[in-house]
Amino acid sequence: MKKTITISLLTLGTAFISAQAKEDSIQFNKISTEILNNGKGYEELRELTKNIGHRLSGSEAYEKSVQWAAQKLRDAGADKVWLQEVMIPVWVRGKESLYIKTSGGSWKSLKMLSLGNSEGTAGKDVSGDIIMVKSLEEYDKLPAEKVKDKIVFFNYPFNQGNVQTFISYRESGAYRRTAASLTAKKGGKFAIIRSLSSAFDDIPHTGNMRYEENIVKIPAVTIGNTTADELEALLKNQNVTAKLNSNCGMKEEKLSHSVIGEITGKKDQNVIVVGGHLDSWDVGEGAHDDGSGIVQSIEVLRTFKKLGIQNNHTIRAVCFANEENGTKGGKQYGKTAKDNHEKHLFAIESDAGGFSPRGISLEMDDAKRNQIKSWVNLFLPYGVYNFEGKYSGSDVAPLHEMGVPTAELVPEPQRYFDIHHTAEDTFEKVNRRELLLGSTVMTQLIYMIDKNW
Repeated sequence: MKKTITISLLTLGTAFISAQAKEDSIQFNKISTEILNNGKGYEELRELTKNIGHRLSGSEAYEKSVQWAAQKLRDAGADKVWLQEVMIPVWVRGKESLYIKTSGGSWKSLKMLSLGNSEGTAGKDVSGDIIMVKSLEEYDKLPAEKVKDKIVFFNYPFNQGNVQTFISYRESGAYRRTAASLTAKKGGKFAIIRSLSSAFDDIPHTGNMRYEENIVKIPAVTIGNTTADELEALLKNQNVTAKLNSNCGMKEEKLSHSVIGEITGKKDQNVIVVGGHLDSWDVGEGAHDDGSGIVQSIEVLRTFKKLGIQNNHTIRAVCFANEENGTKGGKQYGKTAKDNHEKHLFAIESDAGGFSPRGISLEMDDAKRNQIKSWVNLFLPYGVYNFEGKYSGSDVAPLHEMGVPTAELVPEPQRYFDIHHTAEDTFEKVNRRELLLGSTVMTQLIYMIDKNW
């Protein structure tokens, strides 16, 4: 009799799980059908990129995007929308140029971009002979006398061998961040880096750099892959002189805002965050980075409202300020949440482009990871299979430090670093269905978190 009862209980348990999975699968389909047919994210991205354009922190365009995002959250049906104050750094690019010449030759203009947060030359020409290194290790071995008064060209190529392009990006990132201070320590005049780019083209990629304390602030600029190859070839058999003139530099901090909208929880006020960053670099249109993440996050709220999904917990969409050159929006959000004693259950950021979703990276304890991974069969029909990553976005990092489980949407990565931080990051590079599939998967995940946590 005992064995019969045990078997019956197991059978009932299996039937319950099967029925539950079927119910979730039906809800996943409703979410997908609604977003792919009626999603507004693609047209909203068109508005953001074409009517406002790139949105560097502190710029007039960024302030316009704040009002735009607040209105879109209201249109999506958010119960509450507000602006969160944050002090942000203000960096201005200004006019800039880079020329090179060989012995006896004439000056030739190169395509270039100053790195974000770099100081410039105050509108004056700064010139010197170029020396090239292929790695940080090679540079470390150079004595200071060989670097003094020179321009250092850090010619480290993006590793094409990594299938996961974000690995190559992280490897190359050290050059962008440190080149200026490393050069200054040995008396160099300015630094040139090969762009952090997977493309075989001549498009320079900007991005944030940092200065070490108590080290003179010299300029750092970036050039595209084709130009880097040509410069390398020239340097193999002759001296090359570079001349930089740039007006970029940091200004005083400015009061700005992140934009927040939420749907109040029916059971409690515990918060689930979905977000992206509203700012972008001052080239291109900031479409993949990170206009896509913004409209995907707004779409989550809109879909919950449209389908009448009664969320247990408060679902909050956050359009973070200043991710690109300071992450002040994410830091302020985390501080405010802590000061207000808000309980956050989960936070996910979309900041890897609007390409087709392939996975969700989970930065949390094993119990939570395994629970989410147990839902993989629900996500497989939507092309999402990779739950092995253990990282999350920089804007939600302060929440993770507070013990909140965090995550990041993982889109198809092969094309992202062709256009990342460049003038090529435009609306035309985003595919409607791929963008809306990202919205779909984020909404499905938030639905499961809200229901089961």
